[in-house]
Amino acid sequence: MKLVTPVEITHAKLQIGYDTPVLLLGSCFTDEIGKRLQEAGFDVLCNPLGTLYNPLSITSCLERAMSGRGMQEEDMVQHEGVWHSWLHHSRFSHPDRETCMAHCNEAIAQTHEFLQRSPLLMVTFGTAWVFYRQGRVVANCHKLPSQQFVRRRLSVQGIMEAWQPVLDRWSGNSLFTVSPIRHMADGAHGNQLSKATLLLAVESLMQDNPQVCYFDSYELLLDELRDYRFYARDMCHPSELAVDIIWERFQQTYMTEDTRRRLLEEEKAYRRSQHRAIINKIID
Repeated sequence: MKLVTPVEITHAKLQIGYDTPVLLLGSCFTDEIGKRLQEAGFDVLCNPLGTLYNPLSITSCLERAMSGRGMQEEDMVQHEGVWHSWLHHSRFSHPDRETCMAHCNEAIAQTHEFLQRSPLLMVTFGTAWVFYRQGRVVANCHKLPSQQFVRRRLSVQGIMEAWQPVLDRWSGNSLFTVSPIRHMADGAHGNQLSKATLLLAVESLMQDNPQVCYFDSYELLLDELRDYRFYARDMCHPSELAVDIIWERFQQTYMTEDTRRRLLEEEKAYRRSQHRAIINKIID
């Protein structure tokens, strides 16, 4: 008797090792995988411009990082005494405009430098819904009045047209995944339409680009781990256990046995260091 529907993932030709710098961009699921790679001692740069949810915002930030072009006036907005970037997460926001721009440019420069030595880009699409302001896609609305924005769902063709020039310019490998986190603001059907658009777009990119591959994180949670014990209290985000399982399958897919053995030792060392830090803090 089978109590789950296994998602079969074959061992991939693409391999991630300790000599593989990885740039991770995308939704908060990217942060989860990036955190685990960092704790295991891999050379990674995870969401340097902040969490990004839709495919067009990710391409905008990636293109900016590739060129190394700094912030312009049209990239900035002031709201309630605080300056924000339309390209960056709100963690870069600051009451002083020059300080905000400096922090944003520092992140762009850091990403530009990392791209020069990274052979692998890992991207997680979160939603096909985007916000437009004055005809331009924004990565974050920064709590500005909703009437200033127009919300639309991207098409598969629109995502393809935005990403193909980036992939033509990028010489390394690209690993795409679709976030298993459900966006229920549009209802269950709306969430499925959004995720289906993202999945079809990635499939089309894979057909046209041999260096593009896909990891089944969405399918793992929705099909194999469909029990609600694998969800957090909001019933939309994966639980820590679910992320651990997906992380383990990620290792099995993209890492050799030698890499995984070293990973286990690095994770143990990291946990010991965190334990010592907590003890030292208590003693102090």
